[in-house]
Amino acid sequence: MRKLLVLALVGLVAQLIDGSLGMAYGLTSSTLLLVVGVAPAAASASVHLAEIGTTLAAGVAHWRFGNVDWRVVTRIALPGAIGAFAGATLLSSISTEAAAPWMACILFTLGAYLLVRFARPLRTDRIGGRLRGRFLGPLGLVAGFVDATGGGGWGPVATPALLVSGRLEPRKVIGSVDTAEFVVASAASVGFLIGLGTEGFLLPTVVALLIGGLIAAPLAAWLVRIVPAQLLGAAVGGVIVLSNARTLIRSAELDGPLRPILYALLAAGWLTALLFAVRALRRTRRARTPVAAATGAATTAATGTGPLASAPETGAANPDAADDEARVGLTVAATPAAR
Repeated sequence: MRKLLVLALVGLVAQLIDGSLGMAYGLTSSTLLLVVGVAPAAASASVHLAEIGTTLAAGVAHWRFGNVDWRVVTRIALPGAIGAFAGATLLSSISTEAAAPWMACILFTLGAYLLVRFARPLRTDRIGGRLRGRFLGPLGLVAGFVDATGGGGWGPVATPALLVSGRLEPRKVIGSVDTAEFVVASAASVGFLIGLGTEGFLLPTVVALLIGGLIAAPLAAWLVRIVPAQLLGAAVGGVIVLSNARTLIRSAELDGPLRPILYALLAAGWLTALLFAVRALRRTRRARTPVAAATGAATTAATGTGPLASAPETGAANPDAADDEARVGLTVAATPAAR
């Protein structure tokens, strides 16, 4: 029972991260399952089955918050489904001993990519253009294949590529990728069902991950508007790198003093990425401040609602004030002291 509660908590946290970044539900969940000893194919199959429910809930929530570009969803989902089905079929045919380091290597690489990607400012200077189908189709195909073979990867491949293009607002990139993942997760689950049968799915694990994800999905769609993606992305990337480095080091049979040295170097790299992410976030906010101030000043001048516009004028330009002064003068003149 305690294990299922922990898995539900993992599903909740993973969905909060995924809904805020547009990635990392599969990476986070699959990494944990590998750490506790679940076979790679069973881990990926269980995570993708749970994702059918969580991505459906996330897609509905993002749609209600206006975070979905349906043109992007329709052009990336079908190629992603084809890639996911092929990846699931391939992973199902590989032995556990061969698949464990392969899957850990994919997750490690994607985690390192998150560190590098979110240590730099997110580009939004070309928002407003159109994303072409010849770009979205191959992107979906590759992202779906990596997602199924690595236990996660749809978001880490698709989301940064769309962000770098600069054609969509970050919140719409995240919402569209999360919504399209429902189709990808469904196709991957069908592939695992054909390759592994029903025994390939760990149903208690699926239910626990699903419950946690369903609870978090509506909140995550709201958090995408307020959570700094820079810090969250760098933090999640470091956790994924360190967790999967353990599997890779064991597979390479690296013992002795080399193991702690490698862990220390990875931890130092994580800390460096976090510092760069903080600096990038501060620079982005400083750059936005003058723009926001100029926009506010222009709006105030155009509407006449600022403090200068509302202040009363003096002298002849303000006849009401002049009348008040005249009435005061007459009153004073009429007093005994004045006479």
